[in-house]
Amino acid sequence: MIRIKTKEQIDGIRRSCKALAQLFEELIPHVKPGVSTKQLDDFCVDFITKIGGKPAWYAEGFPGAACISINEEVIHGVPSKNKFVQEGDLVSLDIGIDLGGYISDACRTVPVGKVSPERLQLLEVTTNCLAAGIAACQAGKRVKAISKAVFELASQYNYGVVYEYCGHGVGLSVHEPPNIPNVPYPGGPNERLRAGMVVAIEPMINLGTDEVKTLSDGWTVVSADGSCSCHMENTVAIFEDHTEVLTILD
Repeated sequence: MIRIKTKEQIDGIRRSCKALAQLFEELIPHVKPGVSTKQLDDFCVDFITKIGGKPAWYAEGFPGAACISINEEVIHGVPSKNKFVQEGDLVSLDIGIDLGGYISDACRTVPVGKVSPERLQLLEVTTNCLAAGIAACQAGKRVKAISKAVFELASQYNYGVVYEYCGHGVGLSVHEPPNIPNVPYPGGPNERLRAGMVVAIEPMINLGTDEVKTLSDGWTVVSADGSCSCHMENTVAIFEDHTEVLTILD
């Protein structure tokens, strides 16, 4: 069942989201060649612990505070002391904070050093897809308005839009109804958007195929053809007359 949040609940979710936005602000400068993904994850754990929160992914059984996915890794990259960021990488940082029972969720993809024009365009388009999805997220519209906005923009570049994973409700749990696909496929979710809903919109776009597979660690999802992927995400709250992006700093 879709949870309609009260003003007090949205205030709590907003505090968690602002903390997450601050974490990104402090974390991203550390995403440099030679740093291990475990070091980046440790940074997240320290930050979240210091503010009195908990890594939200722990409740899902994920072995890290951050899903750190590099290049062909679409989502759920497991932090490792043996995996290092390299020049030219696209590094996706998908993080959630549980702050007093209020959940935030966002992802930023970071270009490292000198990145190819092809990958930079993928990052730009995925960022624009996120903006288009948020613009379509309005009270009274339906979920497919978001899906259509993301899909139509990405399709102009012949990119693969990942359909096996999607955005979702969030705020009181990590994953809540409704699902918000990035592809408006027939028979897919199409609930009406209502004031009081809090959702995570998250385009996952591949340079090549839209198909994905899961590695033997049981978590890391990669593009099926090994092409580079990009993932951007924000948590937003829907009001009668506007939609507020919560996971950005004012």
